[in-house]
Amino acid sequence: MRYMPVVTLVWAAFAAAGDDGGTAIARLESGEYALRRGGREYARCALPAVKGVEPPAVAVAAAGDGWTRLRLTWTLPKAVAQDEAALTFRLPEDVDFWWAPHLAPNAGDCIAQHVFRSPALIAAAGPRVLAIVPDLDICGAAAATPWFMDIDAPARTLVLGLGQTKIIGHVHYHRAPGMVLGPGTVELGFYATAYEDPAAPPNPWARTAAFLWTRWGRPLFERGEPATAPLDAYVTHTYRWAFESWKEAIWQEFTLDGVRVGAPKFIANTTESPNYPGPMDQREFLSIWNQAWFSSLRSATGVARWARRKGDAALGEKAELTKAFALAAPMRDGLFPAVYRTAMEQVEVGGVRVNRSKGWATGYWTNSNRVPWERGVTDAWYHILDASFTALLMLRWNEEIAPDPKLAAYAETYATKLLSLQDAKGFFPAWIEPATGRISEVLRESPESAMSATCLLKLAAVTGAERWRRAALKTVDALIRDIIPQGRWEDFETYWSCCGWGKEEFLGRKVPRCGMFKSNTLSMFWTAEALLEAYRATRRDEYLRWGRRVLDELSMYQQVWQPPFIHVPALGGFGVMNFDGEWNDSRQTLFCELFMDYYRATGDPVLFERGTAALRSGFVMMYCPENPKAKPLWEKVWPFFGKEDYGFTMENYGHVGTADRGGGGIGSFTIYDWGNGAAAEARNRVYDHYGDVYVDRARGHAFGIDGVAAEFRGGAIRLVDRVARPRKVKVVFEDGSALAIELDGAAVVPLEGASEAGSSRPAGGR
Repeated sequence: MRYMPVVTLVWAAFAAAGDDGGTAIARLESGEYALRRGGREYARCALPAVKGVEPPAVAVAAAGDGWTRLRLTWTLPKAVAQDEAALTFRLPEDVDFWWAPHLAPNAGDCIAQHVFRSPALIAAAGPRVLAIVPDLDICGAAAATPWFMDIDAPARTLVLGLGQTKIIGHVHYHRAPGMVLGPGTVELGFYATAYEDPAAPPNPWARTAAFLWTRWGRPLFERGEPATAPLDAYVTHTYRWAFESWKEAIWQEFTLDGVRVGAPKFIANTTESPNYPGPMDQREFLSIWNQAWFSSLRSATGVARWARRKGDAALGEKAELTKAFALAAPMRDGLFPAVYRTAMEQVEVGGVRVNRSKGWATGYWTNSNRVPWERGVTDAWYHILDASFTALLMLRWNEEIAPDPKLAAYAETYATKLLSLQDAKGFFPAWIEPATGRISEVLRESPESAMSATCLLKLAAVTGAERWRRAALKTVDALIRDIIPQGRWEDFETYWSCCGWGKEEFLGRKVPRCGMFKSNTLSMFWTAEALLEAYRATRRDEYLRWGRRVLDELSMYQQVWQPPFIHVPALGGFGVMNFDGEWNDSRQTLFCELFMDYYRATGDPVLFERGTAALRSGFVMMYCPENPKAKPLWEKVWPFFGKEDYGFTMENYGHVGTADRGGGGIGSFTIYDWGNGAAAEARNRVYDHYGDVYVDRARGHAFGIDGVAAEFRGGAIRLVDRVARPRKVKVVFEDGSALAIELDGAAVVPLEGASEAGSSRPAGGR
């Protein structure tokens, strides 16, 4: 028998945000519990039952800022077989907004605890918002009683409970029988808030995102998680791995159309380790990419920054070779390809058939194969997103690494073509067929356009030409009008990567049962970035408010706690989308600085903390001695790994929707440009812009980035090293000036006397 208690929500009784009385929960004569705030009732809750035992003990406590906790505790003298114990929240008819961290598209589907990164169930009717957050202090503590959530918009229900789940697709969770409760203590609980939000634009994630971080994320962050070593130690491992111990497998250098070029290859797997006892078997075609996802040019900027800081001429030359590769992409009517690949073949080695490249002599230009083949788009088609990101990186290299007229000219030629592709609404197309110039209707109006807006705003800042700025703002306005209010975060990865579910039925429309689009975090990042750049270009507060809304939605995919069922450091990492299982995905190092930049625009310290945690999380999956939790998991799965493999980094963890202490979820391949090379680039970029410690004297905030605790104390900044001693750290101030500090355990930094002015970017720049 299943027990399905009902919670009735009364929207008219919602207290306005800021009421002094907080929330009270009172037991009614019926046995239900009424949730009241400001003297008004807004919910009633019947408690779930466990068959054959006494009702649970109920503990209610205020949690601050309008949040209230309800925790249920059963004491079971013996085990009880019961498929489910859950609270079902039934909502009124006038709900017009729904959000959950994962899709549950069909009856019987659910949201398993594996995807509880920033778990919440949110519903809104106009300005009235309800949020339910699982009690993460007890969530997942017992393996036999895993947690789940569910969302059913047509039935107007939200569910939080205990129950087994199964995976029926990538990554599609379904409820499953067979749960056994007890013996002993069994707990279930949640935090809830209800309020009216008069903000314009409305931001239904703001309060929940802030609560999740301050309650669970910040305490972990203040203890120094997730990184366990100086970040430069990880960068050192990365470059030794790519350019020394795994050089034969990773570094590619050849002549292309008479120009010497080089770059790390796209992907490598464990069979390419120098310690692997069998024949090497290439997972995918040998190639080099300059795509919005896997970008060798992005990684090369990190190598260039490191080479400049360390005085390493050999690494600097490798960065230049990769820049030369990007410039070698042949333009055709202003557009250019993103991928250079070789022909492949199967050969027999020791009686085993394996995949091998035929060599760079067979190389040819093409584009990403993450495309809608079923709708006629092939990997021969230009992807505007990829080109805009590459052009943006060229402009940033020219500005921040070293002036190069070829980079600026290449980017401007492309931008001229880009303007001709903008439609009347302001969008840019996704894919264009090279031979005919035909534009695909797939993602014709999508958040991918945000990347083109950012590229054009950078070009406008460099050249002063109004036409670039005008076109970019037209795009930003289109995103505000047609994308953000709907939460339509559809891009190439949403349907044409690991998880293709829904592309036939739900492309361009919400999943009815969930009231949500299938959504990807890359789209959110590009859009938030474009809005911040639009704000910087215009100082229009509207752009900043919309940008913060998007950033808060993106924050709901960031990991804010350390679950007992995730066996690597979790804080700060990101998931991919609302229908996938990854933790600690490599996009976190792409995202990290944007959060820091939003701090500079808003003054909200939570954002800088989130950005710092995201940066550190980019290294926790690396195989190396500095990662004592991850290293043994690698060795359980790949026992031949040794010191030559230090630096190997899987792009994420728990990809298929599960993880275990035996190494399940650890992976078998690495993508330099979406793994260790990308993380190293982010560390080096953030170091140049924000140092190891960032001090905002005007606002009274100090942030330790690289394993340093920093706080204002007695008219100075006190630093305490958490990860190594002695070492030199760079302190950057809000005006861009910097100090080099010898740190041996602790140090005091004066608020005056900064030197090296100009060594970091000016305040407000990017």
